Amino acid sequence: MLKIFKHHIPVWSVLELVADSLLCFAAVLLAAARLPGATLDPQRHAFPSSDVLLWAAGFAGFMALLYSFVGLYRQGAIRVSLRALFGRGLVALSMGSCIAYAALQADGNRDYALLLLLYAVPVMAVGVIAVRSVGYLARRAAVGARRVLIVGTGAEALSVATDLAADSAARHLLVGFYPTSADEPAASLAGIPVPIFPMQLSIDDVVQKHRVDEVIVAVREQRGGGVPMDQLLACRIRGIPVLDLAGFFERAKGEVPTDSLKASWLVYGHGFVQDGVRTAVKRAFDLVMSLVLLLIASPIMVITAIAIKLDSRGPLIYRQERVGLGGRSFMCLKFRSMSVDAEKDGVARWATKNDSRVTRVGAFIRKCRIDELPQLISVLRGEMSLVGPRPERPSFVQQLQAEIPFYDIRHSVKPGVTGWAQVRYSYGASVEDARRKHQFDLYYVKNHSLFLDLLVLVETVSVVLFREGAQ
Repeated sequence: MLKIFKHHIPVWSVLELVADSLLCFAAVLLAAARLPGATLDPQRHAFPSSDVLLWAAGFAGFMALLYSFVGLYRQGAIRVSLRALFGRGLVALSMGSCIAYAALQADGNRDYALLLLLYAVPVMAVGVIAVRSVGYLARRAAVGARRVLIVGTGAEALSVATDLAADSAARHLLVGFYPTSADEPAASLAGIPVPIFPMQLSIDDVVQKHRVDEVIVAVREQRGGGVPMDQLLACRIRGIPVLDLAGFFERAKGEVPTDSLKASWLVYGHGFVQDGVRTAVKRAFDLVMSLVLLLIASPIMVITAIAIKLDSRGPLIYRQERVGLGGRSFMCLKFRSMSVDAEKDGVARWATKNDSRVTRVGAFIRKCRIDELPQLISVLRGEMSLVGPRPERPSFVQQLQAEIPFYDIRHSVKPGVTGWAQVRYSYGASVEDARRKHQFDLYYVKNHSLFLDLLVLVETVSVVLFREGAQ
């Protein structure tokens, strides 16, 4: 994992992005080298001109963005087959080629636009398939995976092992378990094909013998001498990272588990920075991007308004009280997607999949998240941000505060139109779903930055296009 602006990025995602960019850049240069005089430097026919270099660099960056939009780099966040990845890559390449063709013609390169792309596109298509295939095979073979030792044999240890096994990106390879006297009654580890090392061996011995890259302490209660801290310190001094449960889940899964979370970790740990510079940058970003998005989305919003009016009676915009920054309430705006008598008894209910209260037009705009577009107005007002935890209704907040630890922390930032939880977790319609989403929200509140906001917006495009996440 690479840490970029406090956020952990899978190494394979970065390698694939770099490989895709270089292939696109090289494909344009190779294609330009095969074209007649006007695209080559007359003095040095063996090298492309500076104009071609600029076009190649710009096209490579543009294609990397399109590949990101279709979710080619969302390793670990979603499960997509290799065939589907090929399809997404080729769709992005087709779109990028059409846009590049139009741009080349507009720039006065009409004679060469079609020829250039005819040479370059086949190379890039092969590159998309080759990069995905190499990455897929490398992950299957656990190339570059970190060798992990889990300290503990209880329920937490089983949970960590299960998560490691379920990781489609294969970023970790479990070496085994090391028991401690602080373990709760042993979990059923029989189905996990790795050894439980005897306590007669020291952790340091296990680490050296089995080439362990990382130690995860999966023990809920570490006080009282049950966990061999001196052995863990020896590993740490030797340069072996030692993580507790919160640190592991934060780095590997982009969430902060509430079950094993302690207030001391929140108080003394890094993150949760709300300084004036970050607030000003986020506000400026929200204003600029919301204005741009409103301009782009205005035709869609007009068509949606007409469709809602033709489909069912009632207002176009649905206003609902939600809890925002500092626990203060505001009126959240959405295109109406339910019938006007959806809650005629006055009782707040979770929205569910295939909800019978949803209208025909409402079902479509909810799937495409078009119903959220009026919230851009709330962003301009300063009530919401483009990226942040989704705002909940006051009645739900009261319930969730009582059942989910540290729930109020999400109100330390503005709620968002989209968010880290929305692009990382599927549709939520229960307290347990809210608990899991809150763990992603805690990660965002702890680590939020302009880089993470941009990453969420890019991944939101993939979520909308392929319905990977939920509302």
